[in-house]
Amino acid sequence: MEEGLRERKKRETRQRIADVAMGLFMARGFEHVTVAEVARAADVSVNTVFNYFGTKEDLFLDRQDNAERLAAQVVRDRRPGEGAVAAVRRDFLDALDTRHWRYGLNEGGDLFARLVSESPSLQARLKVMHDRREALLAETLAEESGADPDDLTPAIVAAQLLAVTRIVAGQAVRRKLAGESWDEIAPDATRQAERAFDLLESGVGDYCTAPPRAGHPA
Repeated sequence: MEEGLRERKKRETRQRIADVAMGLFMARGFEHVTVAEVARAADVSVNTVFNYFGTKEDLFLDRQDNAERLAAQVVRDRRPGEGAVAAVRRDFLDALDTRHWRYGLNEGGDLFARLVSESPSLQARLKVMHDRREALLAETLAEESGADPDDLTPAIVAAQLLAVTRIVAGQAVRRKLAGESWDEIAPDATRQAERAFDLLESGVGDYCTAPPRAGHPA
């Protein structure tokens, strides 16, 4: 369905506020910027900011909902005959190759990480976000595989998959913060990711494999 004018204006206003806020956070640090300052810079009222963002942390994590649901959606959208590990591997390597934000591997991902490291409240919120993402992935794996309620396998696989993406991305970001370029970092990050996913696939590679579909090769 086409987006209505009112919905489009609301989306654009929300994005403008988030962009203005991030510019201020990048320039001065998250802890040193107030919501009132964001409102003034975005030419809106403080109440308008809070209409779109419940907390100051939400301004910083304006893509939180997408980030939390990403891995679960990757598994739901896996190709016929593709396991959960292979699907997440493919998506992670694509993000690494294209420098997409979804795993923090984009240009500017290092600045994002630096701001988080300087703010205890952001660190706490990121922990909640990571826990939520893992829970959503575990729920999806359980649904897609038909696991029994007391089967721990979905939770274990979810934790392993997200540990790989977090650890490989974290090392890449630390190297970027140390002064290396993404072009220098990417080849090694790709090798590290391939090895990590190989280790997972050797143990859980056929877990939650999607059934073949009519008209598609197995």
